[in-house]
Amino acid sequence: MTTLADVPRSTDRRVRVWFGEHVIADYTAEPAKALQYQAGMTRRFASLRITIEPVAPLRSPDAEDR
Repeated sequence: MTTLADVPRSTDRRVRVWFGEHVIADYTAEPAKALQYQAGMTRRFASLRITIEPVAPLRSPDAEDR
């Protein structure tokens, strides 16, 4: 049996730390852990932009384009 580890779920959140237009940290986790990570990065990098957004749902390669 094969399982896919670290596959983002649609409920997960993506946290990114930005230095100008460059992403210097990218973290995806369940909402509670993502908020903890965001808080830690905000304390550590107070002058940088930090975003948190929902993970886009994964599409099957067989899905139709509509």
